[in-house]
Amino acid sequence: MATTELMANAIRALAMDAVQQANSGHPGAPMGMADMSVALWGQHLKYSPHNPQWFNRDRFVLSNGHGSMLIYALLHLTGYPLPINELKNFRQLHSKTPGHPEFGYTAGVETTTGPLGQGISNAVGMALAEKLLAAEFNQADHSIVDHHTYVFMGDGCLMEGISHEACALAGAWKLNKLVALYDDNGISIDGQVAPWFIDNTALRFAAYGWNVIGPIDGHNVDAVSRALADAKNSADKPTLIICKTHIGKGSPNRANTAKAHGEPLGAEEIKLTREALGWTHAPFELPKEAYEAWDAKAKGLALEAAWDAKFTAYKVAHPELAAEFTRRMKGELPRAFSQIAVDTVVGAHTKYETVASRKASQLALEAFTAGLPEMLGGSADLTGSNLTNTKSTPALRFDLAGNVVMTETAEGGKVIGRHINYGVREFGMAAIMNGIALHGGYIPYGGTFLTFSDYSRNAIRLAALMKIRVVHVFTHDSIGLGEDGPTHQSIEHAASLRLIPNLDVWRPGDTAETAVAWAVALQNKNKPTALLLSRQNLPYAPKNDLSEISKGAYVLAEPAEVGLNKKAQAVIIATGSEVQLALKAQELLAARKIAVRVVSMPSNTTFDKQSAAYKTSVLPAGIPRIAVEMGVTDGWWKYGCAAVVGIDTYGESAPAPVLFKHFGFTPENVADTVRKVLSKK
Repeated sequence: MATTELMANAIRALAMDAVQQANSGHPGAPMGMADMSVALWGQHLKYSPHNPQWFNRDRFVLSNGHGSMLIYALLHLTGYPLPINELKNFRQLHSKTPGHPEFGYTAGVETTTGPLGQGISNAVGMALAEKLLAAEFNQADHSIVDHHTYVFMGDGCLMEGISHEACALAGAWKLNKLVALYDDNGISIDGQVAPWFIDNTALRFAAYGWNVIGPIDGHNVDAVSRALADAKNSADKPTLIICKTHIGKGSPNRANTAKAHGEPLGAEEIKLTREALGWTHAPFELPKEAYEAWDAKAKGLALEAAWDAKFTAYKVAHPELAAEFTRRMKGELPRAFSQIAVDTVVGAHTKYETVASRKASQLALEAFTAGLPEMLGGSADLTGSNLTNTKSTPALRFDLAGNVVMTETAEGGKVIGRHINYGVREFGMAAIMNGIALHGGYIPYGGTFLTFSDYSRNAIRLAALMKIRVVHVFTHDSIGLGEDGPTHQSIEHAASLRLIPNLDVWRPGDTAETAVAWAVALQNKNKPTALLLSRQNLPYAPKNDLSEISKGAYVLAEPAEVGLNKKAQAVIIATGSEVQLALKAQELLAARKIAVRVVSMPSNTTFDKQSAAYKTSVLPAGIPRIAVEMGVTDGWWKYGCAAVVGIDTYGESAPAPVLFKHFGFTPENVADTVRKVLSKK
């Protein structure tokens, strides 16, 4: 058996054995992509099993993540810390081999995949991050950022709409170090895809501005290797390599059928497959020759050592750049961050009064982007509405040769563009931002309207699952959007985002709360953040203590502040633009000698994590609570509210002031609601 055949069959054997033992999984894709893997991992990919996080490694993304046994077999065979027992525990509780690859769980897995189309989109973000870091840090005499991003993907990834969004941008950005290998086997869960997938994929990608190679025989290791070599020579285009393959390759009765996709082959078919492959070894047993052929530890150490020598020379020649690069890749904020944050919050507290929170966000961003060069912003074709651009973040552009266009600064220097025009591609933007964050070196943020968070939701969920720092700027957060009507007016969106575990959600009510929300988001190293911001102007709410805003909720106004020297009879909880309604209702009630406390709760998700003592100090027991928010009411009952002034229908098309009155978002209605609650005591 030839060495390349031995290497490929080792993957096939491990895949079918692990799926069979788990009685669950997808053997067909790993068996079909085994030869492609030999060409890439055995002959082209730069990686170091001893150090899975080595910076200059090539990134590998298994976009068709259901074929997870492919990457687990590769990690095990090449020498990563993934012993055979973990493969035997495939898909079992607490194993390092979960059903789909999970970032942060298995060393060597670059991103969490499974929802199809998102892996290739993450890869676009990774390739963009590599290109921008190279433009920022490489010098004429030293090149320290120089690696490729490779993707395996199947028919399902290409059918998902997000692949269109992300791959079109990859072509526009001329990401020549992005190489995607398409496992073109023509099979999905429902069978032969021909009746429902008739795209001319080659022409589609050529139209995006990609270099297209193939179709080639995906089981011919030499042909795939030659295609990879050609792809690496592309100067100004990403490359798609179309590999014609057979799903379940080697299985006499399951190859080329949907049966091979998502279920074990079965004991009898595995026996026949072993015979067909000439594989005489017992389950999970591999010959020494297979391990020797795959072992990449020594090669990886040599690659690392060569790069380390380059970086040592770089540190001598460019010490400040080297220190900045090291900080950025560690994900650490600059030492000056704390002071920048304090100055920004205090400035928002003292300088600005009546602005929309989307504008307050831009004001905070002016300070943060000036002090944090790693902040990489953008918008899904709504820059003028989301206000995600700043003086420090010129638009990102590329010249015809694919080089990053450098923008001259007022001081005479040159910087790369740090604001991305994603176009009308909300889902693609969210997944690309995930890839940027996963690569390292940048903190991505991007904007759209809150109602369009529905488009982005699955990528937001994956960011939360992966525990990565991504910031979503969602403006036009309520019926305050006005005349654009119910299609654009957020009703259920704030509540639904708050349901995503490990997503920090902020709906600030003025400039100070918005600045704090940004400061917290930037410090959230292990979670994404959603900022929900208003279109309409919001007056500044005077505060006695700025320090408690970061706890998610705080006492904004006691009865004494409206002339009543008595204990609060009720608590009004409000978020965002409704904080002003609560304060005005407090005044109306005070005129009737009814004392209420106003609590601003810009972040339920943060407040819920505070100590019981702090939560009780803000929301004391035994006092009725009334919540006010322009959204669905369901989420507020967990705070023991006696009433909620909210909206459980869709909005209407009309000027915002008309809508507020129509739906009861007035100080008078809030005050009346409090009085009704107290009258029932």
